[in-house]
Amino acid sequence: MEKERRIVVPGDFLGTSEEFTLGTGVYDERGNIYASLTGGVSISDKRVIEVIPKVETPPTPEEGDVVIGRIEDIKDTLAVVSIACVKGKEKREVAASTQGIIHISNIKNGYVTEVQHEFSYLDVVKAKVIDTKALRLSTEGKDLGVIKAICARCKGDLKRKGNVLTCERCKRVEARKISEDYGRGLV
Repeated sequence: MEKERRIVVPGDFLGTSEEFTLGTGVYDERGNIYASLTGGVSISDKRVIEVIPKVETPPTPEEGDVVIGRIEDIKDTLAVVSIACVKGKEKREVAASTQGIIHISNIKNGYVTEVQHEFSYLDVVKAKVIDTKALRLSTEGKDLGVIKAICARCKGDLKRKGNVLTCERCKRVEARKISEDYGRGLV
């Protein structure tokens, strides 16, 4: 039978290593046990002490996660994406300010001549995390790519017409690597 008591924050003294066995969310420093998380203290019948988290930690993008972000910069062979959220965990901001990159080889299946033909500055994209160390992203696949874009000329919203985007204000037509759910979804 476990008993849960007071709420603690990291660094709070919980007891000594003579009294308790360490569980999760705690650490031992010279025989003293301290909380490493914010949460409720739990002590089992076998004298295992742990801290059960009471708050969600901000998500960090993991390999395979789908993220939503905005194109912040475009270089010759890559696009820089400022990641806003991890799909499925939209209620929390991403831990730290996170920038990912979409390399030209990860934009779509097939040959891409220029990144500027597939993305534009301030486009909102849905991408999959393929490498967490360098935070490399991919928009390969029908469900990934641009989900919201604005006209390069007049800054009006672009509407999808087939495989291109058109501005209803100035009638400009622009090409992008469009997600199948362009105009619907998270934004």
